[in-house]
Amino acid sequence: MTVAEEYAHRHTADEAAAVLTLHEAVSAAHELDVAVKYGLLMYTVDGGWRHWVAGINVTKRGACLRFLWGVLLDDPLKVLRRGTSTLMTWDFTLGTEIDTARVGDYVREAVAKREHFKANADEIAAEAKRLR
Repeated sequence: MTVAEEYAHRHTADEAAAVLTLHEAVSAAHELDVAVKYGLLMYTVDGGWRHWVAGINVTKRGACLRFLWGVLLDDPLKVLRRGTSTLMTWDFTLGTEIDTARVGDYVREAVAKREHFKANADEIAAEAKRLR
């Protein structure tokens, strides 16, 4: 059983289906390391967990796809909601269709902006807090 399958099977059938669909979309978008950390199914580049790219988790409202530096994403679909200073989350209601191609677009953009975030994390966080 993969890490994603183990994580998914901790949840109800509907939650597991959403987690696995999101996992497939994230995995198809870019080759990433995957592990469960802090209760999330997390994805990063080359084992750099301090600057993880995306995370999947389940809440009472459904499944969530989180981006550590989501404030840098263009968000053409206007689906991201604010979290911490830089984190943004895309919420998915259980039982609704997940547009895996669009999820992939967001993941690819997050990977593309990773180095910029790493180099400027303090300034990005300060600006994001100022704009809240």
